[in-house]
Amino acid sequence: MKIKMNRLLLCFTLVTLYVSMVSAQQTFSVDYENNCFLKDGKPFRYVSGSIHYFRVPSDFWYDRIYKMKMAGLNAIQTYVEWSHHEPEPGVYNFKGNYDLSKFLKIAEALDMLVILRTGPFIDAERDMGGLPYWLLRIDPKMKLRTSDSNYIKYVDKWYSVLLPIIEPFLYNNGGPIITIQIENEYGSTGLCDAQYKSHLRDFFNQYLENKAVLFTTDGGGCETCLRCGRTDEVLATIDFGTGANVSRLFQSLRWNQAKGPFVNSEFYAGHLDHWAKPHAHVTSKAIVKTLTHLLKANASVNVYMFHGGTSFGFSAGSNSGRTFQACTTSYDFNAPLSEAGDLTPKYFAMRKVIGKFLPLPPGPLPKPAPKMKSGPIKLTKSISLWDYISMNTESVFSPTPLSFEQLYHPYGFVVYRTTVTFNTADPSILTVNNIADRGHVYVDKVLQGILSREQKVFSIPVRAFKGQTIDILVENQGRVCAGSGIHDQKGIFQKVTLGSLALLDWTMIPIPLDAKSIDTIAWKKSVRKAKYDPASTPMLYGGQFTLERGAIFDTFLQLDGWHKGVAFINGFNLGRYWPIVGPQVTLYAPSTLFQAEPAVNNLTILELEHAPCQKANTCVVQFVDNHIINGATPLNKERRIHGNKFLRQTM
Repeated sequence: MKIKMNRLLLCFTLVTLYVSMVSAQQTFSVDYENNCFLKDGKPFRYVSGSIHYFRVPSDFWYDRIYKMKMAGLNAIQTYVEWSHHEPEPGVYNFKGNYDLSKFLKIAEALDMLVILRTGPFIDAERDMGGLPYWLLRIDPKMKLRTSDSNYIKYVDKWYSVLLPIIEPFLYNNGGPIITIQIENEYGSTGLCDAQYKSHLRDFFNQYLENKAVLFTTDGGGCETCLRCGRTDEVLATIDFGTGANVSRLFQSLRWNQAKGPFVNSEFYAGHLDHWAKPHAHVTSKAIVKTLTHLLKANASVNVYMFHGGTSFGFSAGSNSGRTFQACTTSYDFNAPLSEAGDLTPKYFAMRKVIGKFLPLPPGPLPKPAPKMKSGPIKLTKSISLWDYISMNTESVFSPTPLSFEQLYHPYGFVVYRTTVTFNTADPSILTVNNIADRGHVYVDKVLQGILSREQKVFSIPVRAFKGQTIDILVENQGRVCAGSGIHDQKGIFQKVTLGSLALLDWTMIPIPLDAKSIDTIAWKKSVRKAKYDPASTPMLYGGQFTLERGAIFDTFLQLDGWHKGVAFINGFNLGRYWPIVGPQVTLYAPSTLFQAEPAVNNLTILELEHAPCQKANTCVVQFVDNHIINGATPLNKERRIHGNKFLRQTM
């Protein structure tokens, strides 16, 4: 026993010695006197690119990071998304596309440094900016991103789980992580809670034993943002895109931080997309010009995004400016690497610039990956949404409507159901103030109209009489991802009126759209004779197909004639589709989702509004080899026409 213990002690001593030796060999710090980073004691600057591990299938992480390396980058940057790592309080997920340790190991294996942005708020056009929805259930009035003790309690608990995971990957511990962001564009909130910022800084320093370079990021050129966002003893960085006056913006940084390296933590290579708005586009020429100025200024720079990826499922967020705007499923971002990971002309243009300042890795550049296309795939009416929820859901009763958060239902859809108990006018005005976000209104299962937060349609006329049932199918289109609007409860949480009277006694039915529910009920059920008006009934359509072994590649699901809904491959939620408003027309379907023959692949579509086979039992879809994310946006065109007409009338 004594010999065994001695061996264990010897082993422990050797491991400790090894870690100490590695730590001694690797150091990363900020040299404020000489305005630079020091890597292993030598001046250093990074040129990195953003890639979000949770937006890319884990099987593709190596491929994407390798391509970033071949562009001349020496680092990558990623966010950590709290909401999907802790989907419910105390329930943690670090598997599959959320296996953060695996992602960091792949970066390390490719000799790429890592800039880690841990949140707790990340924005990133994700639902609620990456904060867990359940914070709003615990306390709808919780003061997010402040020193509110109720908020801090859950942040600290989350970080007590996260930080031990990332600690071994710090550069000063022999790993790839050189810097860690402790908040994201905090100056834009206007909160300016110094106690909160200091708490985050001290928490990180304590847990990580002061071995990590901490930084903040705020909008370049926004003096109040910098003053509010920066934190004492933490490196301040800024972000800006093309066309900016680089010298002026860095001088602005100097007024708030007298010394330290210049860093642009988000140099925008493209931009995000919203439904019904034209696809964002930033030219290679503009990128090259500003990137050259940045590198000539000896700045460290991170390209946001270098590879955008996809907001699969219901993970895409929304923005709230003049009106509510939901983000598309695609997060292609007009980036140097396309959504499917292919090199674009922008990639080559940026690589050429980077090569003038950093050595480019040897070897040929990767070629575009082959894509898969299919003939028409037949889909059959499987089951109406009304039948689906009667078989597969549990309901909650309340005198007044409850929000998604109160129903423990984070994303997707909820049916709000009530019976009219009083005499009404013909027609009556149904009003749901501030519905979040879109509601299909039915009377006895007949569609009456659509309420829309985006279109600011909160009232519609309906014919609903005493004794009839009103159903409101509410869609959560993504919680607001930035600004004061992140307290974005979903569903119906205010009184609903019919005429001048409130509707009471609501039954709420959260709709499960998980893999088990979809694959065991939707496509396997026999075709049913429609009990409801096919032109207004939300319906699940299912189909099966096989693929030859060796012929499975990435592809794109094209839904010509379909209007709005959600698509699933083998139970995996590809995301929302809405081709009639654009700009995204097809959905990216990675090869990792498919199975080779003799296995059968299941394709399921939940169509909310209009399928191209309303009066028949079968429809078709198709996989194509060309991704369409810059399609027409009729709604935007209509707004321009009406706007120009108004201008002519007032001139």
